[in-house]
Amino acid sequence: MTTQAKELTRKALALKPEERIELAETLLTSVDGFASPEIEVAWAEEIERRVKDFEEGREKGVPSAEVFAKARALLDEIHKAPHSR
Repeated sequence: MTTQAKELTRKALALKPEERIELAETLLTSVDGFASPEIEVAWAEEIERRVKDFEEGREKGVPSAEVFAKARALLDEIHKAPHSR
């Protein structure tokens, strides 16, 4: 990582969590076509398979409240764990 990238990273990590999320989303969407065509095709096929499985009753959805509750619990665990940095 270059000195400039390290400095930007240091500054980014000092932002509020909401600002870091917004920044991360902006950076990720700015790298259009980052994945190889093979990866894009594989993801498209996987998405189609999952939608078909859901529509045909082989898979069930999970309520968003349950998903977010699990995500919050995992984040709480991560924040409580000692950092190895």
